[in-house]
Amino acid sequence: MTTRCADILRVGIVSSVGLSVEVTGAAIRAGINRFQESSVLDRRFNPLVMALVATPDLPSLTPAVQGIAGLTARQIRMLRLAGSPLRACLEGAPPGPTAVLLAGPEAFPKGRPAPVGPTFLEQLAAQADIAIDLARSRVFPAGRAGVFPALAAALEGLSTRRYDRVVVGGVDTLLDLYLLGTLDLEERLRAAGVFDGFIPGEGAAFLLLARPGAGLGGAPLSRVVSVGTAEEQGHRYNEAAPYRGDGLDAAIKAAFAAAPGAPVQTVYAGFNGESFFAKEWGVAMARHMKKIAEDFVIEHPADCVGDAGAALGAMLVGLAAMSLSEGHRQPRCLVWAPSDLAARGAAILDKG
Repeated sequence: MTTRCADILRVGIVSSVGLSVEVTGAAIRAGINRFQESSVLDRRFNPLVMALVATPDLPSLTPAVQGIAGLTARQIRMLRLAGSPLRACLEGAPPGPTAVLLAGPEAFPKGRPAPVGPTFLEQLAAQADIAIDLARSRVFPAGRAGVFPALAAALEGLSTRRYDRVVVGGVDTLLDLYLLGTLDLEERLRAAGVFDGFIPGEGAAFLLLARPGAGLGGAPLSRVVSVGTAEEQGHRYNEAAPYRGDGLDAAIKAAFAAAPGAPVQTVYAGFNGESFFAKEWGVAMARHMKKIAEDFVIEHPADCVGDAGAALGAMLVGLAAMSLSEGHRQPRCLVWAPSDLAARGAAILDKG
């Protein structure tokens, strides 16, 4: 699946290492993390190490959201995470409702509904105190890679003038007892005696996109020149299909096919600390070596922010955009991320 291009005008991020994109980017460049023991105990009664935003730093729920019945603790925390970065990426944008294409958590563990549905966008609008064009907005419950089908939909909508501007983002928290218990039983969490595991994290990231030359004010931070999406049939939870790493390879192949040009100099990788996904990147890199510079730089922000779930892919794109804009990394940038289930995605960013 391939798409057209769009300018990234603004980025808003909240992570465990910063309450803005500027602080988050600086902390990651410095190799700072906030990995700390939490109040959650694993099955051995040891505190789980997590990468969380300090709860006092999160805005309270607005009165309008407080009155909504049935919100889970995870949904409440995601709303508190997402409100301020969404407002930040819309600062200075033209007035009026804006469509939001949001990556959310997968329907995992198996049998549980996705934590974020269509009504979440209405709740997010109330929490952020902004006008969202709900009729043209959409949730992509696809985990880490969910930002890529959201980006593809945004680029398609901009090219057909369905949107003049559109926000793409992701939000998630792994601070959910049932989810953490499942991951702990599967020995996927970094802990004493478990080295092939990850640090659970959380966060939110949003990007304001527009057509190149749309004249919405200010120079773009960078440009999304292509997006590729695919599915890994042999993902971790599908025992019926062999695991070959073909999904990530197909997503990267589609992104490269839609963006011929200079080799990639920088890679923002969706590693989360598990070797499972490193194997996929090894397959993809071996098959696309001619399109990646020999001296390329690879960034894996999960080393600092942990596995931020559905927010991670959006963080990677936002951090890549800011790094290109500020000259910290060289164009082009390849950004990729895999989800726990089938979704895989990649995008190529260049200077605006």
